[in-house]
Amino acid sequence: KHEIMQQEIRPLLAVDIIEQLHRQFALLSGGRGKDGSPIITFPEFSGFNEVSDEDFVNVVTYLTSIPSMDAASIGFIIILDRRKDKWNSAITSLARIAGCFPGNLQLVLVLKPSRLLQRAIADVSMRLHRDDFKLKVPVRMLLSVWTLNLHGYIDKGQLTCDLGGTLDYCHSQWIHHRTAIENFALTVKSTAQMLQQFGTDLAETELPNDVQCTKDLLITHTEKHDKLKDELKLAIKQGNTLLSCIKDQASKTESHILNPDEVENQTTAERLLAQLDETENAFEQFWSRHHLKLEQCLQLRHFEQDFREVKVSLDGLTETLLGLSDTGDCVAQVEHLLGDLKTLEDKESLEKAQLHAQHGDQLIQSNHYAVDSIRPKCVELRRICDDLSNEAKKKRDILTKSLEIHKRIDESGVYLLASQAVDRCQTQEGAEAALQDIERYMNSAKEQQLSHLKDLSNQYEIVLSEWVKVQMKRITMFEKRHASLKKLSAKQTRPVQPVAPRPESSPKRTLPKIPHHTAPSNFFVLPFLNSHIMNELIETERLYVEELQSIIEGYAAALDDPELIYLIPPSLENKKEVLFGNLPEIYVFHQKTFLKELENSVEKPELVGTCFLKRKEELQIYEKYCQNKLRSEALWRQCGDSMFFQECQKRLDHKLSLDAYLLKPVQRITKYQLMLKEMLKCSKNSEGTAELEEALATMLDIIKSVNDSMHQIAITGFEGNLNDLGKLLMQGSFNVWTDHKKGHSKVKDLARFKPMQRHLFLYHKMLLFCKKREETSDGHEKSPSYSFKHSLKMSSVGITENVKGDIKKFEIWYNGREEVYIVQAPSMEVKNTWVSEIRKVLTSQLEACRGISEQTSLNSPFTQTRSTKKLVTNYPGENMIQLPPDASVSLGSERSALARKRFTLQGLSNRRSLPAGNRTASWLISIRTHPSSHPGVCLLSLLLKFIVITLSVVSKIT
Repeated sequence: KHEIMQQEIRPLLAVDIIEQLHRQFALLSGGRGKDGSPIITFPEFSGFNEVSDEDFVNVVTYLTSIPSMDAASIGFIIILDRRKDKWNSAITSLARIAGCFPGNLQLVLVLKPSRLLQRAIADVSMRLHRDDFKLKVPVRMLLSVWTLNLHGYIDKGQLTCDLGGTLDYCHSQWIHHRTAIENFALTVKSTAQMLQQFGTDLAETELPNDVQCTKDLLITHTEKHDKLKDELKLAIKQGNTLLSCIKDQASKTESHILNPDEVENQTTAERLLAQLDETENAFEQFWSRHHLKLEQCLQLRHFEQDFREVKVSLDGLTETLLGLSDTGDCVAQVEHLLGDLKTLEDKESLEKAQLHAQHGDQLIQSNHYAVDSIRPKCVELRRICDDLSNEAKKKRDILTKSLEIHKRIDESGVYLLASQAVDRCQTQEGAEAALQDIERYMNSAKEQQLSHLKDLSNQYEIVLSEWVKVQMKRITMFEKRHASLKKLSAKQTRPVQPVAPRPESSPKRTLPKIPHHTAPSNFFVLPFLNSHIMNELIETERLYVEELQSIIEGYAAALDDPELIYLIPPSLENKKEVLFGNLPEIYVFHQKTFLKELENSVEKPELVGTCFLKRKEELQIYEKYCQNKLRSEALWRQCGDSMFFQECQKRLDHKLSLDAYLLKPVQRITKYQLMLKEMLKCSKNSEGTAELEEALATMLDIIKSVNDSMHQIAITGFEGNLNDLGKLLMQGSFNVWTDHKKGHSKVKDLARFKPMQRHLFLYHKMLLFCKKREETSDGHEKSPSYSFKHSLKMSSVGITENVKGDIKKFEIWYNGREEVYIVQAPSMEVKNTWVSEIRKVLTSQLEACRGISEQTSLNSPFTQTRSTKKLVTNYPGENMIQLPPDASVSLGSERSALARKRFTLQGLSNRRSLPAGNRTASWLISIRTHPSSHPGVCLLSLLLKFIVITLSVVSKIT
C-alpha cells in the first residue's frame, strides 16, 4: 500500500511517456503569447483520433506541468492546426481538448481546413452549433497563418516554421533535454538521500572502547565516505555536461535567443548544480567533524591503552622500590643497595610516564572531546612519578648517610678497642702500652670526624641496623677507655678488672638475631575472634561517645560561655545548628540507648545483630546529619581559623581541630557494617547468623539512604517539594536517548554523537531527570549539583527491560509510548537493580489500585445483592479491570492516578522464556487498569486469584 501511494504522488516524467511524446501529436515549442502565455500546438496528425484517452491525458498533463507556475497561471494558448484535415476531425479534436485539458485555457486558435468545401461546412457548423462547445474561452476560427489571421494573435517569433514563424524548434532535441534534466534531478535527489542516510548512520554510531575496533570503524567510515564522494562528483559532472549542452544550443548563432522553456531548463540545471554544491559542502563539513571525532576517539583509546601499560609498570616499580631496604650492615652492602636504587631510577618507566602525561596535555590543548577523562590520568601519572621520585630521594639520602657512617666506623678505631686484651691492662706496663696505642691513633685521626659521626648516628638512629648501633656504642666507649687507661698507667693501688667490649679478642661482626613472635594456635578460633570483635565494637563505641561528649561540652556549650563571647567570629553568630547539625541528638541516642544495649550483649555476641535491627529507625538520624554536612563545612571554612576554636581546642587538649571531630559520625556509621561483616565471617552456621545478616543489610541500606540523601539535597531547579514524591529509592548517572512521537519534527543533528548525560532520581511517585554539574567553591574540592531537567509521574510510566543492540539498555516510556527514553546503565548489575526497583514500584501501585478497587466494590450495593455474577470484558490482547462509578469520586487525585495505571514489565518474548509460574506472574503484572463505571471489579479480582492458583498447580504437575 505504501508503494502504491508513492507511485500516486510521483510526478510524471518524460521517460514514462517517451513513446507518446515521439508521436508528436502535441508540442510545447517554447513560444509565448503577447502576455507570456505558454503555447501548446496540436499539429496536423493523421492518427489523432486513434490516440487513446490515457495517452492523450498523460501527454497534455506532462506538457502543462513544464512551464513555471507564474506562466501557467496566466493560461495556455492552444493552436489546433487542421488545415489539411476535414472539419469533422477538427470538431472532434476540439471537443477532446475541451473535455480533458488539465490546465487553465486563455485562448484556442483553430486553423480551419483550407479546402473550399470543408471551409463552407465549417462556417455553417459554427453558426448552427456554436453553443455545443464546452470551452468557456474564446475560440477563434482562422483561415490562414498570415498577418490578418494567426499572426495577428501571436508574434511570428513565437511560432514554429510550419506555422509561418521563425522559432527554432527540434522535437527530438527537446525530448533529449527534458529526459536529461529529469534524470539529473533524480540523481540529485538520490544522492542527497544517500548522504542523509550516511549521516544518520554516523550520528547513531556508538564509539568503540578499544583500539582495534576504533581503527576498523574509522577505515569503514572512510571507505563509505570516499565512495559517496565519488558518486557526488559523478553527479556534478553529469550536471555540468547537461548545462553545457543547453548553453551550446544558444551559442549556435549569434542571433539565437533562448526561448522561455530553454531558459527555464538552464535555470533548473543551474539550480540543481547549486543544490549539489551546497549538499557537498554540508557533507564535507559534517564528515570533517565526524572524522575528527573518530581520530580523537582513536587517540583516546591509544592513550588509555598506553596509560594502563605505564600504570602497571609504575606499580611494579613502586612495589620494588618499597621493598628495597634502606639499611645495610657494611659498606659493600650499602653500596650494593645504592646501585640497585640507581638501576631503578634509570628505568624507562618514569620517562615513559612523563612523556605519556605530556602527550595527554597535548590532547587537552588540542580541544579533545574527552578532556575530563584525560586530565585525571595525567594528574595520576605525575603523582605516581612524584611519589616514586620522593621515595627514591628519601632512600638515597638515608643510604648515603648510612654509607658515610659505615666508612667512618671503619676509620674510627673500633677494632683497636676490641683487640686490646683485658689481662694486659691489669698491669701498669700493659695499661701504658694500650694507652700509647690509643693516643697514637687519636693523634692520627681527625677529632671532628668522631664528633660528626656521633651527629650522624643521632640523626639517623631510626634507620641504623642493630649491628651499626652496637658499633656506635663502642665508639662512645673510646674516650672512656682512654681516661681509664691514663689512670691505670699513672698509679695502680689495686688490681683493676675492666670490662672489655664484646667481642673481646675478635673484630668479627655478628648480626643480632631478631625473635619472631608466633601467635598461639587457638588465637584464630572463631568464637574467640568473634568475642574479640565484639570487645572492639564496644570499646570503640565508648570512645565515640566520649568524643561526641567532648565536642558538645567543649565547643557547642562554649558558644554560650560569657568568657568566650568576645572571641566568637561574626559569621558564627546564631549558627550553632548549622555547624553542629543534630549532633546532640546523635550523642543522646548513643550514650543513653545504643551503648548500653551493646554492653548488655558483650557476653553473647550473637545477639548484637538484634541491637542494630531494634534501633534501625533511630539510626536514620545520621541522614539528617550528613545532609547538613556541606553547610557545616562551608561555615567551618569561613571561621575555622578563629581564636575561639583555637582556645576551645587548647582547653580540651585535642591534637586535631574541630572539623576532624565533626567527621566522626560519618566515619562511625560506615564502620558498623565493616564490623558486622567481620562478625559474620566468624559466625557461619551458628546462632544469630540470620540476625547478623539482616543487620548488615539494614546498615548497608541506611548508608545507601544517607548517600542518596546527600545527592538529593544537591538538586536545583525543581519547583515542587521533594518530600511529596515519597522515599528516594535509587539514584545514579546514565546515558539517555529520547524518542518522542508527538511534538514538532526537526532535522536530526548529524554532528551529535554522544547521548545526554543524565542523573536519575527514582521516587515512589516520580522519576526525575537531572544534569550533573561540578561546582567549585572558594578553591576547595568540587561538589556536584544536579540541575532539574524533566520528570515523569510513575503513575504513567512503563518499562521495557531489553533494548536491541545493547544488553545494558532499557526503555522507560510515558503515556503509552508517547515519550520514550532509552537508558544505558554503566553495567548489567546497575541495570538489573534499577529495572527490579522500578518493577517493585509499578507492582506496588497496581496492588494498591487493586486493593482500592476491591474495597470500593465490597461497599457497593450491587456487589452485596448480586455477588454471584461475574462481569469480565475480554478484548483481544489485553485484560481490562474496571472500577465502580463512585470510586473515582471518592478517591483522591493520587489514587485516581493509580487507578489509571498502565505498564508493561516484560516483553512477550521474555515471558515465553520463563517457567510457567514466572510466566503467570509476569502476565498478571502486565494487566492494564483503567477507571470505569462498572461495579463488578471485585469478582474479576477473585477470578484472577483463581487463575494464579490453577496455573501454579499445572506448572507443578508438568
